[in-house]
Amino acid sequence: MAFIGGGNMASAIIGGLIAQGVTPAQILVVEPWEEARANLKKNFGIDALPEAGEALAKAQLVVWAVKPQTFKEAAAVAAQFTRSAVHLSIAAGITSDSIAAWLATDRIVRAMPNTPALVGKGITGLFARAAVTTDEKLLIERVISTTGQFVWVKTENDLDAVTALSGSGPAYVFLFLEAMTKAGEDMGLPAAQAYQLAVATFQGASELAARSDESADVLRQRVTSKGGTTHAAITHMQATHIPEHFADALKAAQKRAQELATEFGK
Repeated sequence: MAFIGGGNMASAIIGGLIAQGVTPAQILVVEPWEEARANLKKNFGIDALPEAGEALAKAQLVVWAVKPQTFKEAAAVAAQFTRSAVHLSIAAGITSDSIAAWLATDRIVRAMPNTPALVGKGITGLFARAAVTTDEKLLIERVISTTGQFVWVKTENDLDAVTALSGSGPAYVFLFLEAMTKAGEDMGLPAAQAYQLAVATFQGASELAARSDESADVLRQRVTSKGGTTHAAITHMQATHIPEHFADALKAAQKRAQELATEFGK
């Protein structure tokens, strides 16, 4: 398989594949940046190419791990070599219609991963065009599962919601971690200790939710005794409309994902 782009997300997938027995010789990477090529050699033993060439013609799967603004240019160079492959794009915002036009094929799957893929804890939304076969979907599932979980969405528009929710979601968690750490410091705890408490709380609560059959609403109520400390915090958040503001923030991310298609998909 081939990767166009060898940055962090490509490296996360490559690392997962190699951990599951794929050899470096089975992976081709095209990466124009010398430093990124050096990292691929150091970390995985892969000799990445600085530009697309005939070697791409051997690939059954091509993973597009490029920035949205450079996708069209990269496709113009590589398309002549990749017409027999199925294509997996992890570029935010670029529609499969644009990709199909640039690559002259309809065998395209779009993916929206997130950065916890770097530690094997990611979640990826997937959408396949009608021309993608069941076997090709299974191949892509095997590749993506090396980075964590995945879900297939019914319509391509759903990927904008996935982008807003889970694609950008780690940054929301980090923002809350920053705020909780700062609050802990303000209340007298050392910064390192406050951060440890905050991170462990997110980890533990997420694991509890993942293992429970109950909704987040029910789980929240179970730790929110009326008149207690948690109740004081939650009612303050609700009174200042934090849940509503948070939902509005996700809608802003969804809108930006839609705008990217207009900006870079022509």
